[in-house]
Amino acid sequence: MDHGPTTPGTVPGTVGEANPHVLDVMRTAEQELRHLIEERAEVTKRIGTVKQTILGLAKLFGDGILDAALLDLVDHRNRARRPGITWACRRVLMEARRPISARDVCAEIQRTSPALLANHKDPLATVNTILGRLAEYGEASVMSGEHGLRVWLWVAEYGGGSESPPGGKGSGPA
Repeated sequence: MDHGPTTPGTVPGTVGEANPHVLDVMRTAEQELRHLIEERAEVTKRIGTVKQTILGLAKLFGDGILDAALLDLVDHRNRARRPGITWACRRVLMEARRPISARDVCAEIQRTSPALLANHKDPLATVNTILGRLAEYGEASVMSGEHGLRVWLWVAEYGGGSESPPGGKGSGPA
């Protein structure tokens, strides 16, 4: 089946031969996808802030102000669960107050809560994955440190210290 002439050096069905309209659609779709991913990060950050506000009000005025539907929305019931690796990574970043490497985060978790990493084949890989998610959620930022190694810094709006991070993704055992 002939799709028309091809220019020398192009392989039929490749991008070099693609219809300009298809390329425009692809560029538009890519721009929209990038925009949506940015929006998702902002929405995730806002969700965390609102959940933290609701939980703070519940602490001040008692859990009675939360109905069952709102409890489900803020994952309030999950607070009784044992904190997992994600929460431990948050805690280490909050307490560091300076950029810190994934290896240092892993070492601190190993020092303070070794049971959390005991069943992980590659704890450093696990910590790197979690730190990447925290960056996606807008809770941490990643930058280049010494020798070009990535370092992580806590940046979430809902503060640091001993405050619990918001419920939702990553707040329970990881």
